[in-house]
Amino acid sequence: MPSSPASESVRPLRIASINTNGIRAAFRKGMGDWLETRDVDILAIQEVRAATEDIEGLLGPDWNILHDAASAKGRAGVAIASRKSASIHRVELGHPDFDSAGRWLEADYEVNGKIVTVVSTYVHSGEVDTPKQVEKFTFLDSMLTRLPELAAHSERVVVLGDLNVGHRKFDIKNWKGNVKRAGFLPEERAYFDKILGAEDEADYNNGAGLGWVDVGRKAAGEMDGPFTWWSWRGQAFDNDTGWRIDYQLATPALAASVVNYTVDRAEAYDQRWSDHAPVVVDYAI
Repeated sequence: MPSSPASESVRPLRIASINTNGIRAAFRKGMGDWLETRDVDILAIQEVRAATEDIEGLLGPDWNILHDAASAKGRAGVAIASRKSASIHRVELGHPDFDSAGRWLEADYEVNGKIVTVVSTYVHSGEVDTPKQVEKFTFLDSMLTRLPELAAHSERVVVLGDLNVGHRKFDIKNWKGNVKRAGFLPEERAYFDKILGAEDEADYNNGAGLGWVDVGRKAAGEMDGPFTWWSWRGQAFDNDTGWRIDYQLATPALAASVVNYTVDRAEAYDQRWSDHAPVVVDYAI
């Protein structure tokens, strides 16, 4: 007996995130082959480093492209590519005097009658005791202000991308040697304590802090990684000496709908098309 439409299972929404380290170079190295096989519905891209027409040409006509370029040509840049068009999008973050161009892009999508808000973000890498680190802290301060506003706007929100901070010791292979480096500074990690809760809190990643959920840590559990970035240098990739700095941070309602989490780590060094790996999550909405 054929199943009725009401009894048929609804296909999960697949949302992926990738720092391309330059989308034109990534496509030359094989990003297009990856994308063709992954059946992605919404793709958040960071470090685009290209014009909107470049993205459109690379992805093709089947994708709807939103793109916020950086103020400085050839740097940063965030985009969201989707199979269906967004109902609205927003790009500004923080005080009007703060230049967040190319680092924060929000879009609302209607999925099975529900609004899902997707944010592609690229947090500054920072550099200790320099203006670059000040900019990073200013951006993270702005994020802390915006996250509750987003949660009030929609109960289904995901902030995803290269956040350039390893929250916990599990998120970086050689953490002891990096506690004084940008990306693992105690001051940076404290922002994530405020978002997710500190690891020693009973409700860490389950209602603590601002109540957001680190989907990757929830899926992986208390273990090293899974890492999402490896230096091109030496044997970092082959030895899995990496950092987990690419996240999907979701509101509780959206996090509860996760049915699969994957880091698409390349099978070999010479098959990499970015120094980051895509983070792919299926949401049953």
